[in-house]
Amino acid sequence: MRIAAAAVLALAWAGPQALPREPGPEAPAPRPLSHEQLLTEVQRRAFRFFWERTDPRTGLADDRASNFSARNNYTVASIASTGYALASLPIAVERGWIGRTTARDRALLTLRFLNRRFPHKRGWCYHFVDRRTGQRVWKSEISSVDTSLMVLGALMAGQYWRGTQVERLANALYDRMDWTWMRTNGGQKPGKLLVSHGWRPEEGFLKNDWGRYCELMLIYLLGMGAAKDPLPAESWTAWERDVVEYRGRTTLAGGPIFMHQMAHGFFDFRGRRDILGWDYWVASREAVLINRQFALDRAGTRKTYGPAVWGLNAGDGPDGYRAYGGPGEEDGTVSPTGAIASILFTPDLARQAAWEMHRRFGGRIWGRYGFSNGFNLDRNWHGPDVIGIDLGMALLAIEDARTGLPWRLMRSHPFHARAFRKAGFRVTREPQPRPLRIAPPAAGQPRAAHSSSTRTAGRAA
Repeated sequence: MRIAAAAVLALAWAGPQALPREPGPEAPAPRPLSHEQLLTEVQRRAFRFFWERTDPRTGLADDRASNFSARNNYTVASIASTGYALASLPIAVERGWIGRTTARDRALLTLRFLNRRFPHKRGWCYHFVDRRTGQRVWKSEISSVDTSLMVLGALMAGQYWRGTQVERLANALYDRMDWTWMRTNGGQKPGKLLVSHGWRPEEGFLKNDWGRYCELMLIYLLGMGAAKDPLPAESWTAWERDVVEYRGRTTLAGGPIFMHQMAHGFFDFRGRRDILGWDYWVASREAVLINRQFALDRAGTRKTYGPAVWGLNAGDGPDGYRAYGGPGEEDGTVSPTGAIASILFTPDLARQAAWEMHRRFGGRIWGRYGFSNGFNLDRNWHGPDVIGIDLGMALLAIEDARTGLPWRLMRSHPFHARAFRKAGFRVTREPQPRPLRIAPPAAGQPRAAHSSSTRTAGRAA
């Protein structure tokens, strides 16, 4: 099947890095933990990554790090990882891992650098930068999605420390974003409704727009809710929503599991439908169940997959960074954080997956920052690294499932109500199970492009 443009873009998220290194000798298996103890430890170790792997001068967080080596020779930061680092601070304070003042000082360090010294173009930032200086590396792009993740993390921290300089600096990052520039390709396409993937000084705007369902919801909600230069409401209905069916389940198309998780870490879509009648929580729940079933259907030929060992995601594999998905590309590689971040939609299955992978494979994939990014028993490969954005997604998802803190902080910012109003979100009370979509909108309401197209993926099994 075709992998959506956003999933292909995910390949670039790893940058031109060397292939994952082989780990050293197998470590002793970790001590047994209960399901809830393990989730707490997953969160705590994810936060440890953001705390330890943030530059003490700039506040920029590493894109990735070794999960088993104390050496920190990596110098490349990701602005998305930096956003998750900011979002992790309120969670760490509430869980007692760090003091409130110490966490606030870290937030201020990062936000001051981002506002005063970090290179940007009309409020949009380079994807990969030198953690020590903030300067662009690898000729990476000005990235709309990664800048959005950075700003969402900043806003979460700002709402936790309301009435302080943290809030003011976070809002300053948001207010400087030129949404019209990113939407219209610098004015070249004034009628365009879709946001560009980004811009490079060598070539200008990238060819692709955010025009098909994936993690893009976080971009459009952030843009539509902006107090200055917001995206029009029509941008929400302009992107395509293709439907895919697999083994009797129906969801919105998108292979790698992160595409169905990332926006939900910041926004609570439960019990809500947008102006077009879509329930995105249902879409993600069904996508998770399809992802797991897709792996189970191949368990006879893949050693890794099993009832509690699944999670096909964009991430590290034995041959480098790949956009694994279910349905989609697969080679037996499993992403532990992909399964764990599904806790919002399938809590029991996510807990079981975390516990089973920790019990069976912890000696090879459980390290200083929690679960490594991927492993593959068919290839006898156990990834040595963790990736910041995947740790961040798992950290937020677990906290949302437990206390709802990230969601509450997002809802407390005025942009949230503006964005949800523009997208036409409304709470609907319906008998379970809720359908993916209700009847098409009444005459006169906008319709999503290609929203009724359906593809059957089961034939590929």
